[in-house]
Amino acid sequence: MIVLDLFSGAGGLSEGFLRVGSTFVGHVEVDSYACKTLKTRTAYWNLKKENKLEIYNKYLLGAISTKELWELSNITNSEDVINEAISDKTFPKIIKTINKNLKLKNIKKVDVIIGGPPCQAYSVIGRARMKDAVVNDPRNFLYKYYVKFLEKYKPKMFIFENVMGLKTAGNGEYYRSLKKALDKAGYHIEENIMYANDYGVLQSRKRIIIVGWKKDKRRKNYPFPEFEKIKLDYDITVNDVLKDLPITYPGNKIEGKDLYAKETNKYLKFANIRSDDFNILTQHETRPHNEIDREIYREAITAWNNNKERLNYSELAERRPDLITHKNTKTFTNRFNVIKADEKASHTILAHIAMDGHYYIHPDIKQLRSLSIREAARLQSFPDDFYFEGPRTSIFRQIGNAVPPKMAEQIAKKIKDLI
Repeated sequence: MIVLDLFSGAGGLSEGFLRVGSTFVGHVEVDSYACKTLKTRTAYWNLKKENKLEIYNKYLLGAISTKELWELSNITNSEDVINEAISDKTFPKIIKTINKNLKLKNIKKVDVIIGGPPCQAYSVIGRARMKDAVVNDPRNFLYKYYVKFLEKYKPKMFIFENVMGLKTAGNGEYYRSLKKALDKAGYHIEENIMYANDYGVLQSRKRIIIVGWKKDKRRKNYPFPEFEKIKLDYDITVNDVLKDLPITYPGNKIEGKDLYAKETNKYLKFANIRSDDFNILTQHETRPHNEIDREIYREAITAWNNNKERLNYSELAERRPDLITHKNTKTFTNRFNVIKADEKASHTILAHIAMDGHYYIHPDIKQLRSLSIREAARLQSFPDDFYFEGPRTSIFRQIGNAVPPKMAEQIAKKIKDLI
């Protein structure tokens, strides 16, 4: 498949399509750190095709620089990753770059467009945080550019992914306008809700997936694709994603060769997170926490482990006033949440993980910390050889905004069959 990726983020959706052999003619993304991540991952795939992953492994071990990695993988002069905010001003420039990529790769047309505009303006949490400002947020209207790309390249199909709030934002007006614009552009659409834990991801994450087909007078039916769900024939819990990583503490980073605490396991191999022969740990990095927060984490972990109860901040204020640092104890009382290691799926990894770790407390009471970068990435089904570029806050945001690669892979397999 020839694919164009819009609003790419760190490339979770792209990763799924790359696994089925797709060729990309562009990844368009506004965030500069996410673009660096996309370039580094492109380097990985280029080197993998050439059986030169020893170069990539040198990068993971810090033996070569990012610049050297990009040069050795032939992406220094590549324009596949387009770091631009999509707007009326930049649209012609982006089209020119994509057309140049098509020509260089001797490709005549795009088969599939994938991606979804930033979801902050559509998400319920984002609307609550932004309040009245959400009405004038320009991100509400980025779907119009998605349609412009469809009109320009006329792909056979497209995949549009977004949060559940897409349908209710602006009292549903944005969604109604989107459907009208897609119909006018010549596409029949079908939508469905996809749950990540149906597709091999140990996370309770649900998203709206809109699938579009170029209208064909010879065709009568356009059923929503039956993406193959994954039913594991063995018991698995969230702990299986975490237990081979070494114990750590707040504000620490563990990276290097032969640093895993245990051998890989059946699930990690199945999900393409860690293979038998991969032994380089990167980005097992935690944010710092003060002692009050760590004591609250102890309370939260104890409440879950002993009674399967979630810590309530207002109740904590009555019982342990010495731990209360927020004046508001009546709203957002669920601000502390433990990753449920003994369940089959964690709660959703959101971009908010970049703000603080209180909603993503590691279940081990000996560690009293929030998730590391690598642990959050694993719960999103990113492989351990996927390296995120940028500072810790940006990386957490990239992870929280991403489509889980394992789910994306199931989408890509079916779309490839249909194409």
